[in-house]
Amino acid sequence: MVLKSLDSRLDLKNFDLSELEAWLKELGEPGYRARQLFQAIYAQGQQDITAISTLPKSLRYMLTENAFISSFSPEEVLKSADGTVKFLFRLDDNKRIESVLIPQAGYYTLCVSTQVGCAQGCRFCLTGKMGFKRHLETAEIVNQILYARAHLPQPWPLRNIVFMGMGESLHNFQHTLKAIQIILHPLGLNFSHRRVTVSTVGLVPQMLKMSEAANISWAISLHAPDNQTRNFLVPVNKKYPLDALLEAMKRMPLPPRKRFTIEYVLLKEVNSTLKHAHALAKLLKNLPVKINLIPFNPHPGSEFQAPSWELVLQFQEVLQKYGYTVTIRQSKGADIGAACGQLDGQPQAA
Repeated sequence: MVLKSLDSRLDLKNFDLSELEAWLKELGEPGYRARQLFQAIYAQGQQDITAISTLPKSLRYMLTENAFISSFSPEEVLKSADGTVKFLFRLDDNKRIESVLIPQAGYYTLCVSTQVGCAQGCRFCLTGKMGFKRHLETAEIVNQILYARAHLPQPWPLRNIVFMGMGESLHNFQHTLKAIQIILHPLGLNFSHRRVTVSTVGLVPQMLKMSEAANISWAISLHAPDNQTRNFLVPVNKKYPLDALLEAMKRMPLPPRKRFTIEYVLLKEVNSTLKHAHALAKLLKNLPVKINLIPFNPHPGSEFQAPSWELVLQFQEVLQKYGYTVTIRQSKGADIGAACGQLDGQPQAA
């Protein structure tokens, strides 16, 4: 269903191309008009329907009577000492979300949100403490990207989109999928499928469904090598335990040369002993994975701490001896609350 704004006009960014074609066909317009409109919105960044010169004036008038093109402007922009930028967006219902622009070697990665809050309740994540407020519409997901792309601090390309912001993207399946279709489409944002990554805590049915619907990269938020520890850290594990999650990964049609990224937040005296490292290595045996270790990023009121750097390196070394590719995430933006697990949708002054 395409959502309407408060004045009953349709937000065109809530349509994927097929929906746009169907809607314009109902209005008596040929399919190529939808492609022209879609390209104007995304490839050209057009925000004013009346200025889309590829469309006849009569169609532009009809569209302005029935639809509009939404856009985002941040309530707050915070810049980290390391170059990371955090955008705080206030939505039409006054709820807030955040997205994070991360500088890398000559390009940017954007971490986008898919929900206000999150229903998964992971114990180490500040967003999870908010609880679930609502899903984002397709337009609200895509507008994060369009705003960031138009406001890059350096003349570097926006190269990667990662669905790792606020919320569990597969819980908001419909709007996440439509946003991905817009991001990947040659007439849309035209990102490579290798540059779009969906992160999930392991919603098994939705993982299988998404893997059939879209060719993307995957990050699995694992965080524990056994069910007891993972039940404590990631409550959804009680519904979809490790055996089910690993079986789903085996069934997902991963393209050649692609691997799952295993996200593993290291928590002192919880999941970061060398015993845990050996167990993790054995758990992931024969799966096409690379492992990303994330030393815990603290936030006010957290019950956890990060392990020592020495232990982090030892944990990495154990996994490498089993033959895994293992990186340690140098989390950026911690000084502005923009690092992994620190997003809470609140202005800094609050």
